Amino acid sequence: MPVSAVRVHAAGPGDWMTETIEGNHMIIRIVFAAAAVALGATAVIAQQDPIAARKAIMKANGEQAQIGTKMSKGEEPFTVEKGKKIFATYQNVDKVHALFPDNSKTGGDTAALPAIWENKADFDARVTKLVTESKAAEGQVKDLDSFKAQFTEVQKNCGACHQTYRQRRT
Repeated sequence: MPVSAVRVHAAGPGDWMTETIEGNHMIIRIVFAAAAVALGATAVIAQQDPIAARKAIMKANGEQAQIGTKMSKGEEPFTVEKGKKIFATYQNVDKVHALFPDNSKTGGDTAALPAIWENKADFDARVTKLVTESKAAEGQVKDLDSFKAQFTEVQKNCGACHQTYRQRRT
């Protein structure tokens, strides 16, 4: 159709533009609803099995610690991205505050010591300190030397918490 034959009019009900915008709003609503359901499901799973949820977080931290140790020793190539990822992963430990309810003191092959519940304020403060230090360390990684310095300090925090609040495995 020639350009001169195109009619221009304001968008109104039933108009293609209005239908497209309403369709996009519907898609956005669906995406938000799905995200809310997924988030809710994650929270429900964590409440149903907090031991498994916290073990998954700690396992991811342990895997990243192994990578960091290997990079520090020159056994694995260092990249700034991998260094930052280690500290970003450590920040997920912030989620464990809610994963030590009273009903999770035993079972699930937990290595958590009773001291966690006896000294909950200290435990929570250590978790918060690890998260804070990890955020700062992530921002400081510029090269291997800066990574090593930050990694050493953050690992001290991990180790101190494990000595106090985690049962040693034999």
